[in-house]
Amino acid sequence: MRVVIQRVTKAEVKVDGAVIGSCGLGLLMLAGIEEADTDEDAAWLSAKIANLRIFSDSEDKMNLSVKDVNGEMLVVSQFTLHASTQKGNRPSYIQAARPEKALPLFNMFVSMLEKESGKKVATGQFGAHMEVSMVNDGPVTIIIDTKNRQ
Repeated sequence: MRVVIQRVTKAEVKVDGAVIGSCGLGLLMLAGIEEADTDEDAAWLSAKIANLRIFSDSEDKMNLSVKDVNGEMLVVSQFTLHASTQKGNRPSYIQAARPEKALPLFNMFVSMLEKESGKKVATGQFGAHMEVSMVNDGPVTIIIDTKNRQ
């Protein structure tokens, strides 16, 4: 699983002009799932993100997690995170998981985030054309890939 995490003051996702998910201060995550991903990847990633200390404390040091600041989360599926651009100019998405594998794993990831944070997690609509807007705070953007756990 590959996730782009953005610290935001607000974010929302629309489908057909209607807001279907939003968050205030917290995290916007774009999540890509590949064929090789497992339940264990979802569990590791959800714990990592819920405890990631990227919010400022009283001394303006990034020392607090989304849980510590009572932040909100919005997760949007994005298979294009697994684009391969090695050959030619048209990306290949062959490593991205097919919907029948990706959707259950995406839903599991969201459920695990909710369990880790103790809060409801907003989402986009899997497989839909979505418009995502946000105000990146910092900016702070972090990429985590479960195949490269650093």
